[in-house]
Amino acid sequence: MSTVLVVDDTIFMRHTITAILEEAGFKVIGEAENGKQAIEQYQKLHPDVVTMDVTMPVMSGLEATKEIIKKDPNAKICIVTALGQQRLILEALKNGAKDFITKPFEREHLETTIRQLIE
Repeated sequence: MSTVLVVDDTIFMRHTITAILEEAGFKVIGEAENGKQAIEQYQKLHPDVVTMDVTMPVMSGLEATKEIIKKDPNAKICIVTALGQQRLILEALKNGAKDFITKPFEREHLETTIRQLIE
């Protein structure tokens, strides 16, 4: 069973993503509400995939992505961001993110994107 770390500063989004992924057969092994926590959780849990919000307090998803990739170049990070944030998506991909999803997203799109990252 593939493991996922869900990173978002809003509890509603963390719960939504967790519910969708668990229903799809993934195991959500951790959550973080900012980039700093994301790095700590990643190092502790070593998930197969990370869903990473971009805009968060303390440390952004862009910075966290860069740090995680620096420590683990094979990390699979999927950026989750609001529609219309192309510049941030491009920066995240440059920082090492492997894919992205824009909010609001379809349940199927989230599942498919995470599955493709793992395969």
